[in-house]
Amino acid sequence: LLVADYFSANPVYTDAQFRRRYRMRKPLFHRIVQALEDWSPEFRHRRDALNRSGFTPLQKCTTVMRMLAYGCSADFIDDHLRIGNSTALKCLQKFVEGINEIFGPQYLRQPTPEDIDRILQINEARGFPGMLGSLDCMHWEWKNYPTAWKGQFTRGDHGVSTMMLEAVASQDLWIWHAFFGVAGSNNDLNVLNQSTLFTNVLQGRAPAVQFTVCGSEYNMGYYLVDGIYPEWAAFVKTIPLPQNERDKCFARRQEGARKDVERAFGVLQARFAILRIPARFWKRSLLSKIMYACIIIHNMIVEDERDTYRVRYDFNLYDQGCNPIPPVQPEHGPIDGFTDLLDRNAALRDRRRHIRLKKDLVEHIWRRFGDGQGNN
Repeated sequence: LLVADYFSANPVYTDAQFRRRYRMRKPLFHRIVQALEDWSPEFRHRRDALNRSGFTPLQKCTTVMRMLAYGCSADFIDDHLRIGNSTALKCLQKFVEGINEIFGPQYLRQPTPEDIDRILQINEARGFPGMLGSLDCMHWEWKNYPTAWKGQFTRGDHGVSTMMLEAVASQDLWIWHAFFGVAGSNNDLNVLNQSTLFTNVLQGRAPAVQFTVCGSEYNMGYYLVDGIYPEWAAFVKTIPLPQNERDKCFARRQEGARKDVERAFGVLQARFAILRIPARFWKRSLLSKIMYACIIIHNMIVEDERDTYRVRYDFNLYDQGCNPIPPVQPEHGPIDGFTDLLDRNAALRDRRRHIRLKKDLVEHIWRRFGDGQGNN
């Protein structure tokens, strides 16, 4: 029935219905199935000692996608796909493990020089030269946590036990950085102090980002964040209570662009309802694999469907009077000494540079979008 419904030459359901139920287009799903089939015998069509046919790769992957996309229990799948509870759970564990191992290096990678160049061009057109993305955190409720851990994983404003995801997203909703597993009693700043977001920067391995704003030169990219984050050179925050039109213009633009990561969280939870409901698994390691697997598949869908997005930027529109962004190149070789690491850490946390960058961006955005110019 599954093949007749979706995978035959004349399927019962259309490609649009497949896209809605599987969260991706059919060629991408076939790519995932084939990769898992090559990766592990668990996803190959086999026969038992009595020569009885086992489950096909399509059945196993469909089972897991239904559990991820709809958040349903393993037992719920049995009446349609004829896969038992224990088999469905085993498929889920192997599926997320395979997705992380096969596609993780590509779809959870740090931005390449080509990626950064494209991101910088898009954000320059939006009025934020040097911007690398938007940073924020979200919570995933954990239902079956150990009772002794309740205080560690529960925060007062949520009232339930959760684990936190820190992420950086770009305008096309690609998630470039993901750090998951911190106990829910922490806040965003605590997560930042534990995450690997600036590891490459501190080690001197991050690609150089050079840009000019209102005549001031900067050599470090930045992220748009909300008010809880510190005043570092790598962060740009909004103006909480803008008192004049210039500050209001900047606050409106900053808060609008920072919504990229909020939209990414919303789309991620809409695609994978398992992240929207309380997690029922016991092991933190399995929850981490599920979270990262959902992010990887999300990025695969973004890559597959990016050309269908309606948003387009004409990079020639603002060429006049703007400083071109030079191509960036990664740094290779051994990590520098500890003194250099301390210098880079001090530059990263430089409050004076943060204030100067914010002041220059306020002026830059006012010149471009103030008084109704380009304010669409």
